[in-house]
Amino acid sequence: MTAILVAAGAFLMTLIGGFVAQRTGDRRHLVLGLAAGLMLGVVAFDLLPEAIRAAPGEVHGVPQSLLMFAAGFLVIHIIERAVAIHRGHEGEYAEHTHAHGHRHGNGYQAPGIGLTAAAALVGHSLMDGFAIGAAFQAGSTVGTVVAIAVVAHDFADGFNTYTITRMYGNNRRRALTLLGADALAPVTGAAITLLFTIPEQWLGLYLGFFAGFLLYLATSDILPEAHSPHPSRSTLLCTLAGVGFMWLVVGLAG
Repeated sequence: MTAILVAAGAFLMTLIGGFVAQRTGDRRHLVLGLAAGLMLGVVAFDLLPEAIRAAPGEVHGVPQSLLMFAAGFLVIHIIERAVAIHRGHEGEYAEHTHAHGHRHGNGYQAPGIGLTAAAALVGHSLMDGFAIGAAFQAGSTVGTVVAIAVVAHDFADGFNTYTITRMYGNNRRRALTLLGADALAPVTGAAITLLFTIPEQWLGLYLGFFAGFLLYLATSDILPEAHSPHPSRSTLLCTLAGVGFMWLVVGLAG
């Protein structure tokens, strides 16, 4: 029951993160820079170390979790290339006007990619709930440490879920629906652990794959769009702040 209560805290933090993301207005470039930094921090300091720990087995000298990390990166790259939404021109990111006067807004118009990314974040939040439940099964001290980390970074999850969904052209209602699903996911995951737990090996492989997926979105999509319409210094500082925040969270949890 303690795990369910902690997951409820994660639920609230996710909603707060999404609320902050939708109130940013013309500071969108700062939001995107911060979101990219948070995502990079989650990948480097949270997902990959946990994936390697959970799935240390090697295939031809490489940990299975890192193979899944590369697979996650390549899968989203192939998807984007297949639907031809990533052409490498600045006009894909910043608002621009052609000679005939037709204006294009910033951001992608590829709702399916945004939905896929947000769904992956929901899956990650579900795993957060599993982590909380499993940690409390191992003992109250371990459970408390894991709970602090999960509740803190679920703010970033909510922030990123709303931002990514909207960035790819989905409407506000759809973004809020996915934000609600992301908020409910930790509670659901924690409740499921009352019945059974996912084998650790499978969890590690999933985390590795998701880390690659998230890294691609942060470096190939979000950061280029964050830097294109505004001077880069403030955006860069927000990215560094996001990475530093996740470092602090993971360090305090450890």
